[in-house]
Amino acid sequence: MSNQQQKWLYLFLLSLVWGSSFILMKKALLGVTPIQLGAIRMLFTAFFLLSVAPKSLKKIQKKHYKYIVYTALAGTFIPGFLFAFAITSIDSAVVSILNSLTPFFALILGALIFGFAFKKTQLYGILIGLVGTLILILNGAVVNPNQNYWYALLIIIASVGYAFNANMVKKYLYDLNALSIVTGNFLLLIVPAFTVLAFTGFFSIFSFQDKILMQSLGYLAILSIVGTGVAKTIYNKLVHISDPVFSSSVTYLIPLVAIFWGVLDGEKLSPLQIFAGVIILLGVYLVNKKK
Repeated sequence: MSNQQQKWLYLFLLSLVWGSSFILMKKALLGVTPIQLGAIRMLFTAFFLLSVAPKSLKKIQKKHYKYIVYTALAGTFIPGFLFAFAITSIDSAVVSILNSLTPFFALILGALIFGFAFKKTQLYGILIGLVGTLILILNGAVVNPNQNYWYALLIIIASVGYAFNANMVKKYLYDLNALSIVTGNFLLLIVPAFTVLAFTGFFSIFSFQDKILMQSLGYLAILSIVGTGVAKTIYNKLVHISDPVFSSSVTYLIPLVAIFWGVLDGEKLSPLQIFAGVIILLGVYLVNKKK
């Protein structure tokens, strides 16, 4: 399989997995708090990765660890809590749509801080994608007027973190395989995540008899192992064989999957939002266009 075919395969898989993550978070929040969700998700993922890929840590050299710390904080730790809080006040589909700002920030940070060049068509693609995103957001506000869109700021901050992470991986961790990066990230997050979880009082209220809590932990297990552990490995592979802007364009496709799950869960979707989704797909095509 050529790199071009791999890029699109990884993009499709990530869209499917991460697009489903928002409804899983929404369901998990029925039994845990946003802070607990973020911390448990990190711990589940860390234990999974350390159980299946401990040897990958041996490939991390001393020079890498500084950037492993940066990517762990910007690409996992901070966004994990921000998304959990945002999804308490905004529909899961809308949260996924707001996450589509990531490619825009990836382009800006890549050009201003990391020295990456970009093509004019990539800029056009991102701008078109953002137009589609804005249509989705504005129309969503009309369809759901009671939602608190101030929480959108949390997703914007998280998107900046994801963009920083993508550029950091491409610039400084290009010589390290994707699995090593992800496993290193979560190894460093075990102590902070466990500390945060302990301060929420989770261990004092935990009970196997609590059916709602057990269901939430089940959703979190799926979210952590597939949606974080496996997906982040695929994402870092995608960054290695493409570029930060194309890799971040997965966030243009994620809303389409998330909206599908949201509609099944009773969230509202208008014809205008479907049209906006088509605009977003056009943006993805232009971001990947070589000439």
